[in-house]
Amino acid sequence: MYILILFGPPGAGKGTQAIKIAQKFSWIHISTGDILRAEVNKGTPLGRQIKTIMEAGKLVSDNLLISIMESVLLRHIGAEGVVLDGFPRTLTQATGLDDMLSRHGKKVNKVLSLKVDEKELTERLLKRAVEQGRTDDTEEVIRHRLVNYHQHTRPLIEYYKGRDLLTEVPGSGSVDDVFDSLCRYINLGNS
Repeated sequence: MYILILFGPPGAGKGTQAIKIAQKFSWIHISTGDILRAEVNKGTPLGRQIKTIMEAGKLVSDNLLISIMESVLLRHIGAEGVVLDGFPRTLTQATGLDDMLSRHGKKVNKVLSLKVDEKELTERLLKRAVEQGRTDDTEEVIRHRLVNYHQHTRPLIEYYKGRDLLTEVPGSGSVDDVFDSLCRYINLGNS
């Protein structure tokens, strides 16, 4: 199984690009945001808890997210490839993912990080909020998410660079241009 992590700040285009990559290579797209929003839409006690956290622009706890992701990944353990979109977001999640994959004889093959200017990120997220009716994309929440990203997620860049897995890819430009760039960096020889 080839495991690709698509990484970048909120609004960088991870979801759009992850879907396109999964379609091109016939892989499974696993979006943390989609999984969490589905739980919220079910209206379960866990969903209500997640909704409160998301609306405040905060991150779901590492332990809860690792547990959810292990369950999802195990359902797809026989797939040819997986694109992880929005996970991991912290060093604890990254090491938890590595430990979980190791227990199943798997490993992360590549991490592609989209780089986009913060002004453009904010504009993209505000536009998405209107187009998709996403109440969790207000200017205040966006600013909080970017602060969270820099505090908790950016350290993953060094973590994955240290493991020689990370490639930074410009995330500005047309969707197709960014997609073409990402595909050039997916090295299927490492699977």
